[in-house]
Amino acid sequence: MGLTQDAFFFDALAEHAQKSVIASKLLLDMLDRLEDARTIATKIKEIEHEGDRITHRCLAALHKTWITPLDREEIHALITRLDDVLDCIEAASERIVLFEIETAMAEARPLAESVVAACVTMSAATSSLRDVKDGARLLELCVEINRHENAADTHYRGALAALFKQGTDPLLVLKWRDIYDQLENASDRCEDVANIIEGVVLEHA
Repeated sequence: MGLTQDAFFFDALAEHAQKSVIASKLLLDMLDRLEDARTIATKIKEIEHEGDRITHRCLAALHKTWITPLDREEIHALITRLDDVLDCIEAASERIVLFEIETAMAEARPLAESVVAACVTMSAATSSLRDVKDGARLLELCVEINRHENAADTHYRGALAALFKQGTDPLLVLKWRDIYDQLENASDRCEDVANIIEGVVLEHA
């Protein structure tokens, strides 16, 4: 049962991380097809609900399991932060629909691309947790996630600078500022996942 239970936790973490990859790519697609924003946002919402179900199952299992493959605090922190990533992506897509965005800002795409890149690498790192003894590989992926988060920060600052240029409609500034904040928050939560994984690796070194 121990092996089966170990697999459950690793599978849950890996599956959740993959949901963020799918959702972030859909969000990027949304920026290119704003006429389909509502339909795409609905798909992202469904994925976010799937992520919630994984989170609830994982947390419930933590309460029922004596021996876990990683410290229960680490599993709890990982699944919670993974859920945060997905929540931020869903929040950004929801705002695009609620704010009735018809034209994407040029600066939105590079920021969204950095979020996708961070999610893809986060998924690779989460899936590699089974091989926690291969610390070098995991730490390399964590560094890569941090690099994508730094890129997202740069794009975020550039997007805000462009947004606050004289002549931009103040209402549009408020809308896009909120969308940019959600995207930047998603990349920050990816970095949180990387920091937790780094701690796991160092603990098992």
